[in-house]
Amino acid sequence: MKIALGQINPTVGDFSGNAAKIIQFALKARSAGAGLILFPELSVCGYPPRDLVERPPFVERNHSTVERIAAETQGIAVICGLVTAAEAATGKKVMNSAALLREGRIDFIQSKMLLPTYDVFDEMRNFAPAKSQQLFDFCGKQMALTICEDAWNDKRFWNRRLYGVDPVEELVRAGGNFVLNISASPFWMGKRELRRDMLAAIARNQKVPVAMVNQVGGNDSLVFDGSSLVIAPDGEVIAQAKSFAEDLIFFDSQHSDSQTLTGDLHQQIAGEEASVYEALVLGTRDYVQKCGFQRAIIGLSGGIDSALTASIAVDALGPENVIGVGMPGPYSSKGSIDDARELAASLKIRFELLSIDPIDEAARQTLAPVFAGMAPDVTEENIQSRARGLLLMSMSNKFGALVLSTGNKSELAVGYCTLYGDMVGGLAVISDVPKTLVYRLSAYVNSRRKVIPEATIEKPPSAELRPDQKDSDSLPPYDVLDAILEDYVEESQSAEEISRRHNFNFDLVRRVIRMVERSEYKRQQAAPGIKISAKAFGYGRRFPIAAKSEL
Repeated sequence: MKIALGQINPTVGDFSGNAAKIIQFALKARSAGAGLILFPELSVCGYPPRDLVERPPFVERNHSTVERIAAETQGIAVICGLVTAAEAATGKKVMNSAALLREGRIDFIQSKMLLPTYDVFDEMRNFAPAKSQQLFDFCGKQMALTICEDAWNDKRFWNRRLYGVDPVEELVRAGGNFVLNISASPFWMGKRELRRDMLAAIARNQKVPVAMVNQVGGNDSLVFDGSSLVIAPDGEVIAQAKSFAEDLIFFDSQHSDSQTLTGDLHQQIAGEEASVYEALVLGTRDYVQKCGFQRAIIGLSGGIDSALTASIAVDALGPENVIGVGMPGPYSSKGSIDDARELAASLKIRFELLSIDPIDEAARQTLAPVFAGMAPDVTEENIQSRARGLLLMSMSNKFGALVLSTGNKSELAVGYCTLYGDMVGGLAVISDVPKTLVYRLSAYVNSRRKVIPEATIEKPPSAELRPDQKDSDSLPPYDVLDAILEDYVEESQSAEEISRRHNFNFDLVRRVIRMVERSEYKRQQAAPGIKISAKAFGYGRRFPIAAKSEL
């Protein structure tokens, strides 16, 4: 039995485009001799559809599209994900389902039982859970068809399970001897390894092969890495698709005295920096293009954050589709302007130099009467940042290009950013990248081809909004800050635990935490960012704005 995994990049709501991909991959697999091909979770409509499932025409289009796919893929069985109507009279109206298409018709439907409601997932909001699941027969095998989260509840792998039922265990107990899983499992650092280890544990514990096909591509803040795989009953990976790219792989079940599995093993992107960088490139490309844009605009300050963002944008969209804008102000150093120009030349992108001095001066003069007698403070600094935001958004309107904001996770966490200034834009590319990782990623970029000026990497970070300003005037060293933020934001540790773990000054830790809490109102107005950590700011981290913190 030859089975294919169709690792595709669907777009939410693009039924015709998604169907075309499914049909194309299925016919190619049929030509290669495969009898069955699997596609990802909700591949027909794209994942996550969120509240689109509340629109009846959207649900109906799922069904009609699947019927079209079935009619055009005869000669190979197809499993694909779709939204189906729920039959129960109470509860949610739709279900997250998988359809087996065979001989030109829908032959079998299986619906998702475990609906995640943590981190970025909120499926209980949209779907009704299946009350039971069944096996289906294929070439003498009793297939246990599961959908993403259904495979994430193995009691022998997790110390604490989220659900009282394990669909995989129940299906194997009912006679299933081959586990199929169609997924839309997002990327974050360490997720590929965790996913592989978990599926390998299922294969070993249940003594069955496990095949998982995963979505690839960016949808809003989420990046799906693909990395589809097949695992033998002994836990060994015998087939693997690429990461961060569409792919088609095959595997065979060969029956003899000792059953063996063989399959395609495509090369993976190795290393944390390389993986994160590819995720950011893919997420940027898909966000820009799926939102209907072709070009991007980036404010180039001469600093490392904008340099890394520009490098990502060029790899995502091509240098011809990226515009860099230098916007010197009253405190900008000549070195920063030179660094921005050098970066643009290295990346081969268009570069414009627009001084904010006239706008800054006009704003100060306009406000002078109401600010009379008051000393300059952060207000005047933020005028400069907002002047830059004005220029960037004006160019965005004129050229039809999306502004990419350049703030990193460390800055966003503690509010070291200006609303309607450096936070303007349609996508915050590195908003889930801590400052220390920004440096590591920049080193990775230069290890491939030196594009980021050494001066940009070596000089102390500065917003250059007042004379001789440095980030360290307002913030602890970034290695200290990032350690505190990781423990507090991603691990939910208390100030006491963080202080004790790192031997940090308790008052410093508490001050950082208070900065994080006070900045929630800024983060909820920020552009969406690309998730690459276990806990990113955005809709995966939901905290009240108007709240009092007594930490």
